[in-house]
Amino acid sequence: MRWFEHAIWWQVYPLGFTGAPVRPVSDGERLLTHRLGHLHNWLDHAQQLGTNGLLLGPVFTSSTHGYDTLDHYTVDPRLGEDSDFDALVAACRERGIVVLLDGVFNHVGDQHPLYRAALEKGPDSEEAKLFRIDWSQNPPRAAVFEGHGSLVALNHDEPATAALVADVMRHWLRRGIHGWRLDAAYAIKPEFWRAVLAQVRPDFPEAWFVGEMIHGDYADYVQRSGLDSITQYELWKSIWSSLKDQNFFELDWTLQRHNGWLEHFVPQTFVGNHDVTRIATLVGQERLAAALTVLFTVGGIPSVYYGDERGYTGTKYDRLGGDDEVRPIFPSTPDELSPLGDAVQRLHQDLIGLRRRNPWLVHARTEKLELRNEFYRYRVNGPSGEQLLVQLDLPAGRVRIEDGQGQPLLEV
Repeated sequence: MRWFEHAIWWQVYPLGFTGAPVRPVSDGERLLTHRLGHLHNWLDHAQQLGTNGLLLGPVFTSSTHGYDTLDHYTVDPRLGEDSDFDALVAACRERGIVVLLDGVFNHVGDQHPLYRAALEKGPDSEEAKLFRIDWSQNPPRAAVFEGHGSLVALNHDEPATAALVADVMRHWLRRGIHGWRLDAAYAIKPEFWRAVLAQVRPDFPEAWFVGEMIHGDYADYVQRSGLDSITQYELWKSIWSSLKDQNFFELDWTLQRHNGWLEHFVPQTFVGNHDVTRIATLVGQERLAAALTVLFTVGGIPSVYYGDERGYTGTKYDRLGGDDEVRPIFPSTPDELSPLGDAVQRLHQDLIGLRRRNPWLVHARTEKLELRNEFYRYRVNGPSGEQLLVQLDLPAGRVRIEDGQGQPLLEV
């Protein structure tokens, strides 16, 4: 097994986690503030949870929320500087925690110096090649990401764009990270990533690259792009909606498709991230155990979004500030957490511990044994004959995991 097949990620959105201002950001708020150190106090928490990877949201200099990049080569001053980042990577390394960075390479902020230079110098400039700008408009109009005027799309047909992205990737891989989550990969032709990775993999053959895919033909995209993995949004949606609607037929159908994806690659699985409503809000605390059980007993490389391990709630809204509830500040140390989240954290630890004792689960396939709207029993099969039995009983509010001989391993 390769290193990333042993990874279980703790995902953190750094700007929110550390309490950095994100909307709007004044010059005074942009003064150098060493907030990344805030994360040091939480690395033991991540380790005690059972995770061994830190998946960091945007850390590069940006205008507001991190996805409107101004400089891919510098740490946002609201978080600190290079020395703060290096210290965090070193602290992770001491604990055996690997680091993944969020690469926003589909677009940049409209104040990015390269974009401003393109507008100033005109369509024949080297900078203009990097963007898709309609110069027939007055003023010139750039393509943007999903209607957001402040997010200017890069020109992914241009070799210079691939060279720039590859250079950014190598820069931070040399600084000690282990790979990249590629934001909005679905908006980019897969051939672009193949061109980028051809420039990066010779120097960093062990790096892991996971693309954000919301829908589409996952296996085809992985094959054409050369990426290692994609974010399994289809499974995420099926987990919460089957529990919310009391319809395990949807989950069973998705797990059959999930088995198919596993023939081609190992998906990155989750029940929460920085872009979606909290799982505890979607399914309620009473069905949280069922959602987590599915996550940690099916094939894939799972992640836990910070706060989910404590049963945090929060709704994602489609409006200005709509991410605030799901990107909260965390206290200075774990000792300041409310004890109300202790039981959910213990459940995470139990399930992650079960997965650690059964590392074959990363490649596992599921098999339906008994299926009704509110009751689902499935067998989890490993590549060498390993087995687990999982039972989800909504009317009884009970989850049960057994070994292949029917001996109980975990019951909630």
